[in-house]
Amino acid sequence: MIKKCDFNNCDKAGVCRAPKTRDLKEYYFFCKEHAAEYNKNWNFYQGMSNDEIEAEWERQVFGAPLKDKAQASAETTDYINFLNDFIHGRGNFDRMPKKPRPTGAITAALKTLELPPTATLKDVRAAYRRLAKLYHPDTAKKLNAKSAAEKFAGLSAAYKTLEKHFK
Repeated sequence: MIKKCDFNNCDKAGVCRAPKTRDLKEYYFFCKEHAAEYNKNWNFYQGMSNDEIEAEWERQVFGAPLKDKAQASAETTDYINFLNDFIHGRGNFDRMPKKPRPTGAITAALKTLELPPTATLKDVRAAYRRLAKLYHPDTAKKLNAKSAAEKFAGLSAAYKTLEKHFK
């Protein structure tokens, strides 16, 4: 739908968009002549001091303004030291403690739920639901009630073990 030009007493089609405010969320629709006139006179930074203009520019380019330049400098120094340690000799990285290996109970529980060692809690929950549908004593069709109950009890125990491990 073509709008009418928003300039007073103009009957031409408003085909050019021009901002109403600095946040650029609302627009006027002008004909070409009135859009050119409006844009020539419109100043994005009107009513702002030089410091406000600089802060606005930094916020738009770099994100939120820095509150504490000393803290930002310290963080930059820490990051540079981190990179230097990593690149040159690996510093503290070679002395970092290794992750503990999963215990036998966790490995067995993962095997029971047919999961790899890299499984997450989300994977555990999905596998438990899938296998519980197969082996629940009330719904298991291929197994007799006793073996289905034993299999389901094993699945439940494995699920509880892994749930504790991940939480």
